[in-house]
Amino acid sequence: MEKITECKVIDRSILILDIFAARARTAEAKLQVELAQMQYTYPRLTRMWSHLDTVAGSSGAIGTRGPGEKQLETDRRLVQKRVSILKGRIDKVDKRKERLASSRKHFTVSLVGYTNAGKSTLLNALTSTETLSANMLFATLDTKTSMWKLEKNHDVLLSDTVGFVRDLPHHLVASFRATLEEAIHANLLLHVVDTSHHQVELQIEAVNKVLEEIGCKDKDQLVVFNKADRAESKSRQSLFETLYPDSIFVSAKSGLGLDKLTQAVKDKFTGERVCVRIDYPQANGRIPNFVRANGDIVSEVYEDSRVILEAYLGKQQIPDLVKLQPTSYEVIS
Repeated sequence: MEKITECKVIDRSILILDIFAARARTAEAKLQVELAQMQYTYPRLTRMWSHLDTVAGSSGAIGTRGPGEKQLETDRRLVQKRVSILKGRIDKVDKRKERLASSRKHFTVSLVGYTNAGKSTLLNALTSTETLSANMLFATLDTKTSMWKLEKNHDVLLSDTVGFVRDLPHHLVASFRATLEEAIHANLLLHVVDTSHHQVELQIEAVNKVLEEIGCKDKDQLVVFNKADRAESKSRQSLFETLYPDSIFVSAKSGLGLDKLTQAVKDKFTGERVCVRIDYPQANGRIPNFVRANGDIVSEVYEDSRVILEAYLGKQQIPDLVKLQPTSYEVIS
């Protein structure tokens, strides 16, 4: 084909790798791109370098290759050595990220989705940051993490990740595991979908397949249909609402539905709201401060040096309440 067209002919994997290489900015992203390139190149050396498959060296002189050693074999050893070095460096990055993730005390949310679904634009809209967002494939290769203020004292960490793609080569998934580490350790995944795309179902399936490969299949996930203002028709949106009843429709650019998304994540963060009756000494001012910051007070009754307070809190917040040492508490509804 190259001879006929007089153009360079590449396969799909090489195209993806070339785009990745052009987008890589940080040292970590460049390491991952190089590893993926090396792993792709190694099994294809015979075809790519057949003109080097000649005997290099005819004597066994000290300091030279032995008789019969081929240039192709030398290339293979060099590639293997480089792959080993790159894997070692990326393994250090993985361990550092694991330590960082385990040390975080915040609830963590990770944006995942097909490339060009609008994840970076959504991150910018929710956190008022200025992450690069562009109408192009794989605009984000490096994980970006920002603080997202939901309400009152409810802050979560929101991370953007590399966009997924259908039939992503396995070696690419393995190489970019460090970049996807945020998704692996997240408490909640926001699966961002481009509502206006004509192959929505295929893209959702492709993302779920990659999530399964990296061990995130059973992680708590919320489907977010982005670009809802560009949907082809109302009937199409109604279909998605039927197929994904817990999904949320938003537009990161116009702000449509972002309040609903924020509330949905807050509900995931705090858990189901329950009414709690708390008995505590008046001297313990931390408890009413905590309840006012994180819930809604229904009633307060003062009896001598005690206070009996009823309030709505999220189930996930009760362990934090217990740490403040109330005299007693009970969930009443």
